[in-house]
Amino acid sequence: GDQTVRGAGGYDDGSEAVPRLRVLDLQIQIRRCPKPVVAVVRGYAVGGGHILHMICDLTIASEDAVFGQTGPRMGSFDGGYGSTTMARLVGQKKAREMWFLCRFYGAKEAVEMGLINVACPRSEVDGTVARWVRRMVSNSPTAIACIKASLNADQDGSAGLAQLAGQATRMFYLSEESVEGKKAFMERRAPRFRELPSSRL
Repeated sequence: GDQTVRGAGGYDDGSEAVPRLRVLDLQIQIRRCPKPVVAVVRGYAVGGGHILHMICDLTIASEDAVFGQTGPRMGSFDGGYGSTTMARLVGQKKAREMWFLCRFYGAKEAVEMGLINVACPRSEVDGTVARWVRRMVSNSPTAIACIKASLNADQDGSAGLAQLAGQATRMFYLSEESVEGKKAFMERRAPRFRELPSSRL
């Protein structure tokens, strides 16, 4: 983060009695958004920017992009997604190297270690993003939302499982079985689940 705006309690404007890291709310919203969130990096993704791109579902970068952590050099760290997500992306040893040494890495090396998805010439970044987005939006939005929730569930604990279960419940509400259950309740009769194709599961 920008050290010129870092206060005694972190990055806040001083308007609250208890300082809080608002970026944590953004991180959670990125993960809970049912649509894929794509980070586009041209130039530096360092410190907080590096953590934000890792939290996004995909990262497309220019070949001259630079990635790295600086926190320990400035008396800061991210013990949440900034460390756990990094370790899942690049492995424990590489994550420790990135945090302990505060080195910077070029886009080619970032692709090789699994930190980003692709690096392309700066002039091709927008076209690459457009192609990837068109490809994603041509897929089933429900399937995408469910797979995103599934990929996040193990790291997000009970909140992640609740997100995944919420997607499954939403799909179930659209099923004949759920419709029959509601209809039977409203009509004050026993549901006829055995007459539905799903009863043969």
